[in-house]
Amino acid sequence: MANIASARKRARQDALRNAHNSSLRSRLRTAIKSVRKAIATGDKPAAAKSLQAAQGVIDRIADKKIVHKNAAARYKSRLAAAIKSMA
Repeated sequence: MANIASARKRARQDALRNAHNSSLRSRLRTAIKSVRKAIATGDKPAAAKSLQAAQGVIDRIADKKIVHKNAAARYKSRLAAAIKSMA
């Protein structure tokens, strides 16, 4: 455990930041799963609608640098391609 006051404060801040970032990352994964679930059911309009909602979540989390912007772009691209390839 840290002995210096500034190090103790930094540890407290890191714990709070970690909890906040973890919840945002969880929200990202949930949004991606909802799109994949809609794709799996085969309902293209529902999948497109859930992708629309997920893109906002993905972009907001990338703006906060929870995930890299290129990773966010990759998620969106692959989900869009999966929807586009549906029959």
